[in-house]
Order: sequence, then structure tokens, then C-alpha cells
Amino acid sequence: MRLLPWAGEEGKPCYLVGDGTGPLSRAADRIESVQLGMAAEILTHAADLLADRRATADQLRYLAARLAEALTDVHRIAESRGARLPAPVHEDAYNFQPPR
Repeated sequence: MRLLPWAGEEGKPCYLVGDGTGPLSRAADRIESVQLGMAAEILTHAADLLADRRATADQLRYLAARLAEALTDVHRIAESRGARLPAPVHEDAYNFQPPR
């Protein structure tokens, strides 16, 4: 099953069952690409706005709302892609701790 990059009724997740080659899968791939591109643009805008000491509270609230939307989209994409990865070979792969 693939978690789709959009929500269904009442914000519930939408899933696609299939082999990942059909028209709905291709549409989901295109939407994910657009969402990731928009997130990158919002990050660039955020950096510019945060560097501007004249930014108003309303502008910053608007930015925070758009960042939250973008983060929601990117999180859904990461969940979807992560769920489609093959299972790890080693049992402790999910508990990886980088060396100190």
C-alpha cells in the first residue's frame, strides 16, 4: 500500500493498493514533486523574511502557517517513501546510534 500525498475526507490518510505503475501512482509522484518544490521555495522565502528585521507579526504568522503546511506535506511524503523501503537486513537497523 502507498500513502498518497493528499488527505481524504476529514483529513484522513488516503492509500493506494497496486504495483506503483498505474496512472494514480504517476499522479501521486507528480504531486509529491510539486509539494517538495513548493517546500523548497517556502524555505527560501522564510530565510529572506527572517533576515528582514522589518517583518511584521502578521507576515511571520503567515510564514509559520505556510511552513507548517509544507512540513505536513513533506512528512507525509517521507512516511510514504519510508513505508515502501525494503525491510532492513539486520534486526538492529532501526536502532542505529552514530558513533560518539
